[in-house]
Amino acid sequence: MSVIRCDGIVQIYKAQDAEVVALRDVDLTIEAGETVALLGPSGAGKSTLLWLLAGLLRPSAGRLWLDGTDVGRLDQRRLDRLRAAHSGMMLQNPARNLIGYLSAAQNIAFAQRAAGRARRSARRRARELLARVGLADAGDRPAGRMSGGEQQRLALAVAPANAPRLLLADEPTSQLDEESGTRVIELIKDVATAGGTTAVVVTHDTAVSEALSRTVTIRDGRVGAEGRRGEDFVVVGREGAVQVPPEYHHLLPPGSMARIEELDDGIALRRAEP
Repeated sequence: MSVIRCDGIVQIYKAQDAEVVALRDVDLTIEAGETVALLGPSGAGKSTLLWLLAGLLRPSAGRLWLDGTDVGRLDQRRLDRLRAAHSGMMLQNPARNLIGYLSAAQNIAFAQRAAGRARRSARRRARELLARVGLADAGDRPAGRMSGGEQQRLALAVAPANAPRLLLADEPTSQLDEESGTRVIELIKDVATAGGTTAVVVTHDTAVSEALSRTVTIRDGRVGAEGRRGEDFVVVGREGAVQVPPEYHHLLPPGSMARIEELDDGIALRRAEP
C-alpha cells in the first residue's frame, strides 16, 4: 500500500486581496520505504507540499491519502493523532523543531511519547540517535544554547525518534559542513532501510538528492520531472501537459511553437518556424 497518494492536489494561499496558487493538480504516489528528494527552484511549491504531507495544511482541492487514510475526511483531532503517531518532521528553521529549555536527550525523549516506549528504551534510543548525528557528548545541553548547525543535527535526530512511517525534512543539510551533512544523509537512508520508513526531503543539496532513491522536481506548482536510478524523466501531467526542462529552453524557448511527430515508442517535439 502506498504511504502517500496525491490526486489532483491544489493549494491556494490568500495574500491580501489576491490568491496565490502554490500547487496545481499535483499527482504523486510514494511507496513504503522509498527515499524521495523534492527538487525545484525557490517558490516552486516544495515546502507547501511537505506541509501537506505532514498534515499541517489541508489541500484547497484534490485528495490526499496518508498511510491509506483520506486526510480530507479527518477532523482536526484525528488528524493530529495520525500526525503524532505516523510522522516525524524537521522544519527548515531547526529551532522550530525543538524545545529550547529541554536538553538534547529530553527533546528526543519528548518526541517518543506517541510511540509509548518505556523510559529506559527511550533513553537508549536518544543516545543512539545523538551519536548518529555527532552529538553523543551533548545530551545534557539545552537545545536553546546550541549553535544553528547543532540544532539542525538535533532536529534530524528528533524527527525519527518515534520510528515514524513517514519522515519529512525541509533542507536538512543547509547549515551543515560536509562531514555533518554526510552523517545526516546516512541517518535518513538507514532509518528507511531498517524500519521501512518512507523519507521525503526538500533539498537544494546535490549530495542529498544523489543519495536518495528517487527525485521529484516541482516547477510552477506542478510535478515536472522525476529521477529514478540515475535517469531523469519528464512527467506528463493532467491534460497532457509536459514541462520542458530549463536546460532545453534554448531549443524550445517558452512560447515557441513545436510540431509533434509520432514515433514507434512515443512522440518527438520539433521546433516549428512561425
